Amino acid sequence: MSSKRSGVLELAVLGLLHTSPLHGYELRKRLNTLLGPFRAISYGSLYPCLKDMLASGLIAADDAASESGPGRRSRIVYKLTAEGKERLQEQLAEGGPSAWDDESFGVRFAFFAQTDADVRLKILEGRRSRLEERREKVTTGLGRAREKLDRYTLELQQHGLESVDREVRWLNELIATERASVNARPRSAATN
Repeated sequence: MSSKRSGVLELAVLGLLHTSPLHGYELRKRLNTLLGPFRAISYGSLYPCLKDMLASGLIAADDAASESGPGRRSRIVYKLTAEGKERLQEQLAEGGPSAWDDESFGVRFAFFAQTDADVRLKILEGRRSRLEERREKVTTGLGRAREKLDRYTLELQQHGLESVDREVRWLNELIATERASVNARPRSAATN
């Protein structure tokens, strides 16, 4: 698994465990709900991530809360440590380019309720800028290569452009809402 993808999975695990301790099966179920049907997390990805997070002290296995019963395998319940809470806050405060790329934007967005308003706005604006750049490149490349492409490839390119346009419109609405809420905050809350 790539380092970027494992960082996204780590953020998702930290964010979910911040809410409550979970065992692996429930954690995987919630991750798949969080990430959507097109980015399902396998146990082959989750358990190595959990093992690394245990080794680095970000999470702990809560043996007292572990579930087992007659004929049932013991389920290890994972919970955040103080270091895990600190790492989550660091990651949620990060608003640079890695926060708005394709791999991590959805996970970052899922935890916007825990993210500072200024960071949310920076991430949304960065994502919009990234998509606008992508749209410009595709439009320029499509203009030059239009006669060389078959109709199906052209349709696929057009579909991609329409998807980007739709996401940019959505981002514009979110940005406007975020700016309005930041401007509506009392002065003392805006400076804290």
